[in-house]
Formats: sequence, structure tokens, C-alpha cells
Amino acid sequence: MNKLGFQVNSAQATPLMKSPLRQRQATQQGFQQHFQTAVTTVEKMTISKHAQMRIDQRKIEINPQMWSRIADKANEAKKMGVTESLIITDNAALVVSTKNNKVITVMDRDEATSQIFTNINGTILLD
Repeated sequence: MNKLGFQVNSAQATPLMKSPLRQRQATQQGFQQHFQTAVTTVEKMTISKHAQMRIDQRKIEINPQMWSRIADKANEAKKMGVTESLIITDNAALVVSTKNNKVITVMDRDEATSQIFTNINGTILLD
């Protein structure tokens, strides 16, 4: 067999074919690898000390399901090339570094209405 995957006979060159079972196994392995990669690329969100202090001071409550949605959308934004995102929920506005998967700062929605956000290259609205 040569480097191109052909078996050379004296009469003719014929390509080597995988058996249907081997093709299915290769497809299943490819799917398993893709699925495992997709599962492991969802990264956990961390909260900076500054952001945690703001959450505590302002008594902002974000339930675990909303944190999960925030992390999912931040990860989705990261895949689209967003590096710094403003995430707006029904009761809070968060500035998130999708590069580091870190919440940089948090404010309540009322406070956010009078702010100017800079160095943001993506915005996510969550209801």
C-alpha cells in the first residue's frame, strides 16, 4: 500500500474501501468526540471580587437558573468573537469578560439606565 491509500496490483490501482461496520464505528467515534468537546467547552463563570462586592452592596439577587443562562450566553458570545459583553437581565446589568469567563461588575437595572458602557463589543438581553 502506498501513502495515498491505494493498493497497487500489477493489473490496476484500486482504492481501499472501509467496511460498512468500520464506517459506522468511525462516524460514532467522531460524533462522540464532537459531543464531548461541546460538553467540555461550556466553561464556568467566575465572579470578580469587585462584582461580588457590588452584588452584596446592592442586594442584587440572581437565581441559579439565571446564572446558568448568563454563562451559556456568554459562552455563545465568546464563540462569535465577543470579548467584553454587557448582559442585561430583568433586574441587573452585568459586564462580562468572555475571554476570561468572568463577571467584571454588576449593577441593578435602575442604576444601569443612566450609565454609559464602554469597551463592550457585544450585548445580550435576557428576559
